[in-house]
Amino acid sequence: HIPRFTELRCPHDCKRTARRDQPSIRQSIPHRLILVYLSTIDPPRHRPMTPSTDTPLSITVENLSVTYSNARLALYNASCVVQPGTITGLVGPNGGGKSTLFKSIMGFLRPSQGHIRISDCSVQAAQKRQWMAYVPQSDEVDWNFPVSVFDVVMMGRYGYMNLLRIPSATDRRVVSDSLDRVGLSDIRHRQIGELSGGQKKRAFLARALAQQGKIILLDEPFTGVDVKTEKRIIELLIQLKHEGHTILVSTHDLASISTFCDRVILLNQTVLASGTTDETFTEENLTMTFGGLPISSLPHQQNCTLVTDNEQQTRLAVQHSIQAQRQQVSAITTHNPSYLPQTCD
Repeated sequence: HIPRFTELRCPHDCKRTARRDQPSIRQSIPHRLILVYLSTIDPPRHRPMTPSTDTPLSITVENLSVTYSNARLALYNASCVVQPGTITGLVGPNGGGKSTLFKSIMGFLRPSQGHIRISDCSVQAAQKRQWMAYVPQSDEVDWNFPVSVFDVVMMGRYGYMNLLRIPSATDRRVVSDSLDRVGLSDIRHRQIGELSGGQKKRAFLARALAQQGKIILLDEPFTGVDVKTEKRIIELLIQLKHEGHTILVSTHDLASISTFCDRVILLNQTVLASGTTDETFTEENLTMTFGGLPISSLPHQQNCTLVTDNEQQTRLAVQHSIQAQRQQVSAITTHNPSYLPQTCD
């Protein structure tokens, strides 16, 4: 190893000294001068290898517990793994901790127990490398803020800019490409609050694309969008998966889970089940996750497992099942007013 020295000194105790980093003086020093080593460099320590940005990244959650300031326990001892290069669906009831898990992965919340790793790196290190992009729920955004669609998507490039936030030509090109990919180039100069529900979702998805993160987190992206927009978002997510992105998406649209999700995580205060869609997304696991009445007790049970090629028929069947469940709950509460079902959706 190259030693670290700071001073050149004569063995005859003369006052001629010189700095090693001054080459002009070095030539004028006699050959009898020797180096006095004041200290040496420590040997290099082993450091974990940082995965290449071309390699799909994984998310590992181990024994995660999150408690809010009002002492409410949002997550308890949750453990799961989001496999690299896959689309994983996060399914659970309202208030089950899905948004809390997203914010913990992004580093917005500090867990009271456990930890999260992004391909053997900490969340803070992943943030510095711009590995993760987050699409929040619609109710977490101030739609009255005077900012255009182009400016919202440009926010995804802030991690690549200087302190003055002056976009470069590369930033503008990436933003334009992201808008083209979600089909919003024609309305790039409109105020963000003037967009429809589906257009707002696509605008924030474009911001995630502009960030060029390898992990994309989407918190209920299908809420308030029509069937056409939902299908378009799903097609884009499948394209991103083939490009090497790791995608974690939460949704209440159970009918579309099996159409695009490779894996499923069932969450209700803690992780109840996780694995491939075929093995995890079962009737028993859904009953355990959402609670309330078991599916086998509902009338017209065959409608709950109906699978057709016609998307409209499938949606009608699901709606009919929900109506049947509400009628069953109404009948029970009539005879037992103290009964309170666990599910409200």
